Amino acid sequence: MQSIGSFWKRASLMMAVLVVAVGYSAFAFAQAIDVVGNTRGDSDMIRSYFTGTGAAEVEQGVAALRNTGRFTSVSATREQGRVVVHVAESNLINRVAFEGNSKIKTENLQSEVKTHAHGSFSPSTADADVARLTEIYRRSGRAAAKISYRTVDLPNGRIDVVFTVDEGEKTGVKEIKFVGNQVYSTGRLVGLMETTEMNLLSFLKNSDVYDPDRIAADLELVRRYYLKNGYADFHIVSSDATFDPARGGYILTIVIEEGPQYRVSSVDVESRLADIDPASLRPLVRLSEGDVYNGDAVEKTVETLTREIAKKGYAFSQARPRGERNAAARTVAIRFVVEEGPRVYIERINVHGNARTRDYVIRREFEVGEGDAYNRVLIDRAERRLNGLGYFKKVRITNEPGSAPDRVVINVDVEDQPTGNFGVSGGWSTNEGFLGEVSVSESNLMGRGQAARLSVQEGERARGVTFSFTEPYFLDQRVAAGFDVFAKRSDAFNFSVYNTTSIGGTLRAGVPITEEISFSPHYSIYNTTISIPNDSKRPFNDCQLPVPGTTPGFSAFFPPPAFPNLAVNCLTNGEASLAIKESQGSRLTSLIGYSTAYSTLDNFRNPKNGFHVTTSEEVAGLGGDSRFIRSSGDLRYFHELPVLDDVVGIAHLQGGNMFGIAGYQLRVVDNFNLGPSLVRGFAPGGIGPRDNSDPLSTRGNSLGGTDYVGASLEAQFPIWGVPKDIGLRGAVFADAGTLWGYKGATNFSKFLFGVPNLPCVSSTVIPAAPGVPFLTQGSCITLAGDTTKIRTSIGASILWQSPLGPLRFDFAFPLSKATGDITQVVKMSGGANF
Repeated sequence: MQSIGSFWKRASLMMAVLVVAVGYSAFAFAQAIDVVGNTRGDSDMIRSYFTGTGAAEVEQGVAALRNTGRFTSVSATREQGRVVVHVAESNLINRVAFEGNSKIKTENLQSEVKTHAHGSFSPSTADADVARLTEIYRRSGRAAAKISYRTVDLPNGRIDVVFTVDEGEKTGVKEIKFVGNQVYSTGRLVGLMETTEMNLLSFLKNSDVYDPDRIAADLELVRRYYLKNGYADFHIVSSDATFDPARGGYILTIVIEEGPQYRVSSVDVESRLADIDPASLRPLVRLSEGDVYNGDAVEKTVETLTREIAKKGYAFSQARPRGERNAAARTVAIRFVVEEGPRVYIERINVHGNARTRDYVIRREFEVGEGDAYNRVLIDRAERRLNGLGYFKKVRITNEPGSAPDRVVINVDVEDQPTGNFGVSGGWSTNEGFLGEVSVSESNLMGRGQAARLSVQEGERARGVTFSFTEPYFLDQRVAAGFDVFAKRSDAFNFSVYNTTSIGGTLRAGVPITEEISFSPHYSIYNTTISIPNDSKRPFNDCQLPVPGTTPGFSAFFPPPAFPNLAVNCLTNGEASLAIKESQGSRLTSLIGYSTAYSTLDNFRNPKNGFHVTTSEEVAGLGGDSRFIRSSGDLRYFHELPVLDDVVGIAHLQGGNMFGIAGYQLRVVDNFNLGPSLVRGFAPGGIGPRDNSDPLSTRGNSLGGTDYVGASLEAQFPIWGVPKDIGLRGAVFADAGTLWGYKGATNFSKFLFGVPNLPCVSSTVIPAAPGVPFLTQGSCITLAGDTTKIRTSIGASILWQSPLGPLRFDFAFPLSKATGDITQVVKMSGGANF
């Protein structure tokens, strides 16, 4: 025990001596280094970068000081056995300014540079900032931009740093070349891309700006297009963008290898899971033997199978496609193998870059969460959903190992983009004349993923205001719910002799059943008021209410007793049908209904292939005045025509039926009132039942019908010699359809005389006052056009997807019509944002 005590005493003494020695050495070392030239920095702080006074330690210390960026120069010398460190301190930055920039806002440039106010100035950092800003301008389509910086000296060693920007002219993509394409023309492939070539409309667009990220996305679109059309060996060899100073833009050259087109020789599902019968999964496969190979169909089948087996309790299982090519026969045998995947769990999902969008908006697009089984198919599906939201410039999902071998961390990197829009639009249509609209919309309201829109319309014959709101995940379920409120007014015009005012709202929901099928219930309540204008310009009710100075017999131009007569009277200057007059007043409609939609379109904005089918059913009578059931359906089929390049065929079928219930008599505004939307070449309300009592007053007296059917064939094609990105296309079409089934009254003796069902009385001149004759309107109407006879037309169209909005000009020529139909050869519709 004594020897142990002696040992600890000696050890303690040695430790004390060592501490003193080290302290003295550190003190002596610190005193062996002198610092010269520092005015703001502490000398001891500078000495702390040196671990010794040897040559290697001094060199390392000098390098470390230089890397701090706080000094413009650092050097070390030895004088009389001591190390002397010479420093020249960097200037402190008072502020950072930008001049000459107009295309990119100053705040956006400030967020990109590393040179900041109140920091130390570093020439190397400023040079890096210049390079970074130059790249930003290059990506925004201004590769000729020149950027430099200068410093402005201020007292006390402070400076201002000023970046001078010469933005130069816009430098976009001058030409896009494809090399190696045999099946599809260069024009067709360029049409798939978001990137466009520069032309006369470049000042209105930015899609021609050279953007490497957008071009990478465009190349993926081209790749998917080839795979979708059977070219399983397709690959992009290279893509090269070269700036041509002489042409003032980039030349983009894309080299591809197409390979042969493959067909499917066989399709099967193989299950390696004991409880999964492959026969139960085969109906979910979207390919059949003999089909052209379709990469999209393979991808969707994998998703569908993976989700189906996950529902049955196999969270780690996946469906994997296996393809066996037969190059000689140009066929591929496809097997979808359902097997157990690696047992890996999601430890964490990290979301980065969402400065505005809430985390939960991003996380709810994942069908898996933290702690769930990792499934690559479902992760890829979430990435596509996030890209499809339109909230982000880019979305990138990557994985990294977790805290254990069976754990994985998912990183979601996004970049927010503006989602609000202020729009001013204008347009013209046959129905509404000139129409202007001001709207404010936001598709990611307060970062919550909600959508809202307020619009105000004012036009030649129509005006109104509408507000809409949509919550895409109602009650945290994948159910979209929202409402609309509106107030609209349409005035009488050439093809309508009455004004309509509607005020109301709609509650709606959207429920996805599958990827292609959705179900949308809704409830609407609105009040509709019909009024007939009766003044000197529009004397549409002067047979009952004469207009002084206008109605024959009450005018100096047509004085009594010569007027009115059978040739000049209140009917000849235009008169509303008795059916319309009886419908005057307000009526409240409360209806519930639903619509279903089935869509396989490849692109909703510009479809080229696929079906879009909608059906609608509505029942009015949940309170209110109206009582009817209304049904309608619409089918459109798009298909790129073989052999012909970029020609899209469109088949369109439509139909509808309605009837009153509980003894309700349908009003004119309840009926289907159709024209060019059914058969082009006919005026609005120009098809179907109308009041033909006076052949001179038929144009605006459409009564509508309760049944309609229609069919149309159309081919849309590029216009030869016109650059595709100008947006001009042509079309030829053939339409057929009919509207019939007027169920309203034809005898209006009760309306005129207060006694129902009196024998019909024709229009008769009677005295209204001594010496003042007056013409009374006949008490019965004569129906025309209420027939199932098919109306047909053929025609051609010019379609312009202009930078200001879509415009369409239809030139149609009726081939067959019924008595009383009103034709219209030219129809123009569209609008513009500016």
